[in-house]
Amino acid sequence: MRFDGRLMMVAGIALALAGCDKAADDKSGSGQTAAVVAAPAGTSWADAVVETANGGYLMGNPNAPVKLVEYASLTCPHCRDFARDAQGPLRDNYIASGRVSWEFRSFALNPIDVSATLLATCQGPGPFFKLVEQTYAEQEKWIKGFQGLSEAQQKQLGALPQDQQFLGLAKAGGLDTFYRVRGLPAAKAEACLVNKAAIDKIVAIREHGIKDDSVEGTPTFLINGVKVDVPPSWSDLEPELKKAL
Repeated sequence: MRFDGRLMMVAGIALALAGCDKAADDKSGSGQTAAVVAAPAGTSWADAVVETANGGYLMGNPNAPVKLVEYASLTCPHCRDFARDAQGPLRDNYIASGRVSWEFRSFALNPIDVSATLLATCQGPGPFFKLVEQTYAEQEKWIKGFQGLSEAQQKQLGALPQDQQFLGLAKAGGLDTFYRVRGLPAAKAEACLVNKAAIDKIVAIREHGIKDDSVEGTPTFLINGVKVDVPPSWSDLEPELKKAL
């Protein structure tokens, strides 16, 4: 999914969703073999999730020798397909051993992404990856709530005070209900949707991705800080992880 260089807010922005697009190239990894690192007693690295200084969420051993970063959009169909195929084997075969960590950075391509990210991160690191998995699994269903918004509704959203626009958007599309039935209290959701610091963090992730990591589409992957230009599929990414290991 491509984007223009501006930060896209609700006012004056169409809510139609474009298809994802990603170019393909191949880059080699280090060729070294990473050792298995035991998780703390009684735990699994796949259950260890923390928020990073960059505003992403990291699953696994923070000191893993191979560090995978994914820039992804919650409205992107390619990101959804990658999550469907990758999450199980990535977690079970690479993260659980402590050899690989996975940092997910939510890269906003449109206003819906911002609202969805604010809700997915509202309860902190613990439930984040499970909520992302559920968000992708039901993407085709919940996205219809936004695709059905009339031009008049979009204008009404654009006329809201800026600090209320993502709250209004989430309610108009029913996204608040999607997360509420998954354990997010309504009052907490509303507070998160108007949280300026959280919105600024999403903006900062986007700007960092563009300026420092050359993100041009979603999903974009980095392995140990190096951008890996592969098609957005697990079958293409996994060989790159194996090279790094």
